[in-house]
Amino acid sequence: MSSLSLYSSPSFGSYGTPTQPRAAPISSISCGGPRPRKKQPNPNAEAQELVRVLTRRISDKEPILKTLNKYVKQVRTEHCFLLFEELGKEGNWLQCIEVFRWMQKQRWYIADNGIYSKLISVMGKRGQTRMAMWLFSEMRNTGCRPDTSVYNALITAHLHSRDKTKALSKAIGYFQKMKGIERCKPNVVTYNILLRAFAQARNLEQVNSLFKDLDESPISPDVYTFNGVMDAYGKNGMIREMEAILAQMRSSKCKPDLITFNLLIDSYGKKQEFGKMEQVFKSLLHSKEKPTLSTFNSMILNYGKARLKNKAEEVFEKMIDMGYTPSSVTHESLIYMYGLCGYVSRAVQLFDELVESKVQIKVSTLNTMLDVYCLNGLPQEAHSLFERAKSVKIYPDSSSYKLLYKAYTKAKQKELLDELLKHMDKDGIIPNKRFFLNALGSVASVPANSESANTATDSNTANSEYANAATDSNKVNSESFIANSGSNTSNSESANAATDSDKSNSKSTNASTDPNNPQDFAKLAAHVKNFLAHR
Repeated sequence: MSSLSLYSSPSFGSYGTPTQPRAAPISSISCGGPRPRKKQPNPNAEAQELVRVLTRRISDKEPILKTLNKYVKQVRTEHCFLLFEELGKEGNWLQCIEVFRWMQKQRWYIADNGIYSKLISVMGKRGQTRMAMWLFSEMRNTGCRPDTSVYNALITAHLHSRDKTKALSKAIGYFQKMKGIERCKPNVVTYNILLRAFAQARNLEQVNSLFKDLDESPISPDVYTFNGVMDAYGKNGMIREMEAILAQMRSSKCKPDLITFNLLIDSYGKKQEFGKMEQVFKSLLHSKEKPTLSTFNSMILNYGKARLKNKAEEVFEKMIDMGYTPSSVTHESLIYMYGLCGYVSRAVQLFDELVESKVQIKVSTLNTMLDVYCLNGLPQEAHSLFERAKSVKIYPDSSSYKLLYKAYTKAKQKELLDELLKHMDKDGIIPNKRFFLNALGSVASVPANSESANTATDSNTANSEYANAATDSNKVNSESFIANSGSNTSNSESANAATDSDKSNSKSTNASTDPNNPQDFAKLAAHVKNFLAHR
């Protein structure tokens, strides 16, 4: 892979200093240099400062309408846009609606697509799909005609909903509708949103169809388009197809970005093609891009899956030498790597060091250590750690209980199972049907799939970065609200990974356990009866 060229910043000469005449006035006066220009006020900075003042007053529990009325002479559309963004980040979508209603009563208010697009985007990110649909309907009632940006925001809002199958179906429906409306024709951002969504859903057929459709259109793909398609192939282990897209990307003179490097490193690592993975990593080091923590986390974890402990440790040492500070995900990757390689004592040592460091330990880190014990056939040690977790201010969540229930069931540790059920009842954890089906799956399936939450961390991190990068692209296209996954913080990586792990476990469970089968139903009933007996 060819490295990216570095951009050099231009140098600017300094201004000369004006000289003052000391003698009598002369006919011509020369200056030693141009006069320094007065700094012009930055409207954007002023708007941001006013929004900061507004949000501070709102956070002090002053009614938002009262605050807006105090600043009614200053607040305009641009301030409301920024306010929507700030309130949306904090999850205050109802206050966004209040601001919108206040806007509509002002003399300067003019309904336009930009306002509705922004609000639809905010509602989507907060999972308020119905509210997004209501805004779309109201927009049309006010006489505004939807355009491409509005439909892009609406598609993204649906993709944030929990029912992904229904969301993808809705998204394709809107996409087809857009094709039939001249002012709403899909643009490259539309394709990028859909390609990324179907890549995450591992729907290669739809990814190929969308990419072919784009190729036949006058729209030129950008780096985010190629990343989306390569990510789909990489997730499905289709390395040759991924490399074909990479070659196409190069031939179109589209330069790879950090996300390109990271998804290539992750895809090669998962297929244990470590020679190519290391080659891409070297290219990354020689490019204008810089590795991120997720780059190193992915390599550590994939080396761990291949039981290459020394290689994983070398990556960690390289990371430290380059001045990176390990995150909680890095520690989880290392702990899980040691567990996979059978070095339980080293994993325990690392976990204990974290506890002693007095840093706030996430429940995902606890779950990783519990999984390491269970992977290595040490359910007693797992239960011991589980019972003392609260004493070090780590509070187990539903994933912790699910993980241990599966492990104890598989190991036929009835006493530990009974103890766990008592804890579940005490902590108010009420299992649903899927919970028990997962437990049955761990017994029914011969090689239990014990990949913990952190095994998916690397790919989720790459997805998070891809979403953020796509957001930057949308800003260039004046659609900054589109294609932001909202997952966008490093603190949520492990939680997202746990969700993906649960989904994958659920799939493997359903394949091995059928509640409609009399024998499996009897097992399920026995588990439910056992749980109820402890309540």
